[in-house]
Amino acid sequence: MSPDQLILAAAAGAVCLAICAALWGLAQRRSAEARIEAMADRLAGLEGRADAAQASAEAFDSALLAIEDGRTTLASGEESLAACAQALAVAEAEPQALVNALMRADPDHARRLRALFERGEPCAFEVQGPAGAVTVEGRAAGAIAWLRLSAAMGEDAALPTAPRLAAFLNTRVCPAWIAAADGSPVWVNAAWLSAADAHSLDDAAARGVAFDRAADALASEAANLGQRREAVRWSTVAGRRRAFRIVAQPLEGGGVGVWTDDVTELEDLREQLKRNVEAHDETLNHIAEAVAVFGQGKKLMFHNTAFADLWGLEPAWLGEQPSHSEILDRLRQRRRLPETADYAKWKAAELGWYEQIGPAADDLWSLADGRTLKVVRQPHPMGGLLLLFSDITDELKLKAQYNAQIEVQKATLDKLNDAVAVFGSDGRLRLRNEAFARFWNIGPAQLEAAGDFEGVVELCVPRLHDRGFWRELKGRVGDPDPAARAPMSGEVKTSDSRIVAYQSRPLPDGATLIAFTDVTDARRLESALAAREAALAEAERLKRDFVGNVSYELRTPLTTIIGYSELLERSGEGLSERGRAHAAAVKSAATQLARSIDDVLDMAQIDADEMALDLEDVRVADLLLTVASRWKGDAEKARVSLVVERPDDIGLIRGDARRLAQILDHLVENALGQSPAGGVVTIAARKGMGEIQLQVSDTGRGIPFHVQAHIFDRFIGRERGGPGLGLALVKALTELHGGWVALESEPGAGATFTCHLPEEAHASAAQPELGLSA
Repeated sequence: MSPDQLILAAAAGAVCLAICAALWGLAQRRSAEARIEAMADRLAGLEGRADAAQASAEAFDSALLAIEDGRTTLASGEESLAACAQALAVAEAEPQALVNALMRADPDHARRLRALFERGEPCAFEVQGPAGAVTVEGRAAGAIAWLRLSAAMGEDAALPTAPRLAAFLNTRVCPAWIAAADGSPVWVNAAWLSAADAHSLDDAAARGVAFDRAADALASEAANLGQRREAVRWSTVAGRRRAFRIVAQPLEGGGVGVWTDDVTELEDLREQLKRNVEAHDETLNHIAEAVAVFGQGKKLMFHNTAFADLWGLEPAWLGEQPSHSEILDRLRQRRRLPETADYAKWKAAELGWYEQIGPAADDLWSLADGRTLKVVRQPHPMGGLLLLFSDITDELKLKAQYNAQIEVQKATLDKLNDAVAVFGSDGRLRLRNEAFARFWNIGPAQLEAAGDFEGVVELCVPRLHDRGFWRELKGRVGDPDPAARAPMSGEVKTSDSRIVAYQSRPLPDGATLIAFTDVTDARRLESALAAREAALAEAERLKRDFVGNVSYELRTPLTTIIGYSELLERSGEGLSERGRAHAAAVKSAATQLARSIDDVLDMAQIDADEMALDLEDVRVADLLLTVASRWKGDAEKARVSLVVERPDDIGLIRGDARRLAQILDHLVENALGQSPAGGVVTIAARKGMGEIQLQVSDTGRGIPFHVQAHIFDRFIGRERGGPGLGLALVKALTELHGGWVALESEPGAGATFTCHLPEEAHASAAQPELGLSA
């Protein structure tokens, strides 16, 4: 490049550098102007806010002090500072002097202010001065501590500050709070937080809990209507149901103040009083006497059901609480009051009872319908008059009937042969019959003169000398101890050889009845009867011994006869057919005779109450099959069909298996004897309601009606051979098991015997031999 070009390039570079420098300088100037303008605007804003802060501080009568490095300056509120100095009697309205006065006022205030100055701890308190009160609020911002002072002069000096009022409300044991227009709490005391189980109002709002939703609704209602609202609500606090009276009062400036009082005890007492009143009214409604209570204004305050029924008054009309005078007038119109010549005077006398202090004497009203009422009047404890009406018509009739009955009783006692005397609890002779004087050979005048028990005893001693007897009898008359007045009876012998039965009986009215009876002839007759009974018992014993001995003597040869007859039957060809038939007949007769002897012995044991049952659980089906198999051969010989009917679930019965089989044996034997060839004998068992029915039926000729009534008597079946004890023994053995036997028969249509036996026998139904316990 040439020198000229180099020079030209350098000149162009210098020009460009100059232009750039000029442009950069212009930009820096504009930026500085913008920053200056922004700072001017900010300064104007700060000055405006400072003026606003100053104006607001002065508008609300508060002085703002700044404390930094121990120096106190006034930030705003010069007039308020002067008012605070006046309230605290500080001569010079200077910030530092005012702070010193605040620290001197109370050691606690000095402690709080030092904590604010040194550690920045906020504080709030109130200082009471000679001329007023000063409210102090302290806050720290960086290294500067700020104090806001507000003075209250005159009447306003007695008003508490918001913190003091909040502290006061926190001391209440019942919830109190301030609610918004929608009822939601905006400030609550400590009792509210405890009841809602919350740490703070924000915690309660976050968890959606409240002291009582109905109280919130009551606060909202008070806010919307602008009126005071009250209600009593039950709420659960600390696990217990408590009653609170809730009062919601709209506040000036908005919001609703709500406070509560615990009225649990009051509500419990109110409920208890209500129950007592209801119980009292219910009790009066259940008594027969008519009760009416009139208040101090002579209005009907209460009446029971008997009152309306007695007078026939309408319950609706009585519910309107008519006056005493109106009730009397209505009763007179219906002719339900006592007839009187001057009703106005009588009515005035009735209404005059309200002026009486003490209870009046009872009165009797005779009504036109024939009823007699007893009227009781007495002042009511709550004021007014209480009337009680008792219908004593029946009582008077009963009294008349009682007096007539007493007269009849006296006349009846006079007709008795027994000597009867009645002594009162005081030992006086109240009543005696004519037989008493004759029995002891005493004149009526002597008895009247004797008067009491001791006098009567002196008249009776010549015929009964035992003084100990009379002393014991006196104890039954005069001793007030109920145990000593227990009934007494016995026999004594008089001096004229009579046997006298005596007895004492306490009477309900405290009196004692003493009766004497000559039982000499009765005792002689009893002795004769006892001797005869002993003779009969001896004869019965001899009979049992005779039956036992004869039965034993008969069994020995019968055993021999049965044994040889069986031997002859098995002799084979050595004995002719006719001989074997004779041997079989001998065996049958001997067996029948042995069974008859057993029947006689069993009946004798039952008659003597000596038969004991061997109880066990018996399977009914097996019992029927065993009996049927035992009589199968006899049924085939008689060409009679033997049928067994038994349900599969017939189960067990509690009884003596041998005696139950004996019952069925006798019934089957009887049925086979009554059934012709080709007939059917059925052995059945059925389960009823708590019982087992054993049944034997046949298709024989039946039993005549005139025989059925005595079919179970002894010796009825003698026309068929034997002693006739079979059916009687069936009845006895069935009853011994606690059951009973029934017969159903028509002539020509067969017969059915049914033994009803308890499935589970009870002691009340069973015989003593069963040994069952309830």
